[in-house]
Amino acid sequence: MTDAPLPEHPDFLWRNPEPKRSYDVIVVGGGGHGLATAHYLVKNHGITNVAVLEKGWLAGGNMARNTTIIRSNYLWDESAAIYEHALKLWERLPEELDYDFLFSQRGVLNLAHTLQDVREGVRRVNANRLNGVDAEWLEPEQVAEVCPIVNVSDRTRYPVLGATYQPRAGIAKHDHVAWALARSADAHGVDLIQGCEVTGFVRDGDRVVGVETSRGRILAGRVGLAAAGHSSVLAGLAGVRLPVQSHPLQALVSELHERIHPTVVMSNHVHVYVSQAHKGELVMGAGVDSYNGYGQRGSFHVIERQMAAAVELFPAFARAHVLRTWGGIVDVTPDASPIIGTTPVENLYVNCGWGTGGFKATPAAGWTFAHTIATGEPHPLNAPFALDRFTTGALIDEHGAAAVAH
Repeated sequence: MTDAPLPEHPDFLWRNPEPKRSYDVIVVGGGGHGLATAHYLVKNHGITNVAVLEKGWLAGGNMARNTTIIRSNYLWDESAAIYEHALKLWERLPEELDYDFLFSQRGVLNLAHTLQDVREGVRRVNANRLNGVDAEWLEPEQVAEVCPIVNVSDRTRYPVLGATYQPRAGIAKHDHVAWALARSADAHGVDLIQGCEVTGFVRDGDRVVGVETSRGRILAGRVGLAAAGHSSVLAGLAGVRLPVQSHPLQALVSELHERIHPTVVMSNHVHVYVSQAHKGELVMGAGVDSYNGYGQRGSFHVIERQMAAAVELFPAFARAHVLRTWGGIVDVTPDASPIIGTTPVENLYVNCGWGTGGFKATPAAGWTFAHTIATGEPHPLNAPFALDRFTTGALIDEHGAAAVAH
């Protein structure tokens, strides 16, 4: 097979090499987490005989379908630790990767609309501060100072009673992030193989020793799964049943506008979050659709209802025109927290179940997954997110507590 023609990037021309017969590590999934894993396998562990296998094109899955929000203001200690590590990595990644992926620390507001929202928000702010995460509680008039276009009137359907605020949070351009990580991995000899779908696993007794793909059999010392939305399907091919459900998650962008939205605003109560991209388009996201599925469209009534709520919160957006909509596929676990670690099958590792938190976790997910694959043991940051917590009962229940609609 000859190299397939692939799109060019201004700073980098992709190559699509023929797979070698064997690798030390195969990472299945060429999105943000897979590329970050490859980057840190090289950087932190010196492992360069690595292949990243992607059934489509690099970063063409959920990495291309997220709303770019980065924050670390999660409630539980375990979650705050891994997301705060991610945020600290985000703060140094542009220099480390020598690539400007437009990381903008413009802050994130999580609105409160009910007394329960207020109580949960204040509790989360206090928990964040105990964990060294920057967090503030803002009254409605302070919310208006941070984001003047939010409707804080008490005569609205969803009155703003206050908000949590994380000043260090923000956004980054997701496709640039993927290019930066991929360029780094490629420069150190990692094979980034597109159009290579994994169709099965090669087993030697209870061990995985390779994968069957649409481009032939490839042997490997260790295999890591990082295919958002499809990890449970892949793990099932190896006989591992994961406690995750896949749901459509919708978002949209508007046409270009002058910069009027200075921060990121999220509302768990009405399941909507809004920011403005660097070029000027409004980026709006919704909560997950309630049904299981793999369709990358989602239900119209869900996005319609949540955009109606967004327009009430942001009257200035009432006449904005939708440019395009899309849906990603997210894995959701019973406790709305990820699974990252070993599996019952030797040499097979899994990174999945991030729900709506996958993009913001990208560097920490890659850091900890690379450590787990390289050493065979979890990093202290991902040890609490092991698969066996669903049998021991040591859950990390971020339902609602994460200030996001899982």
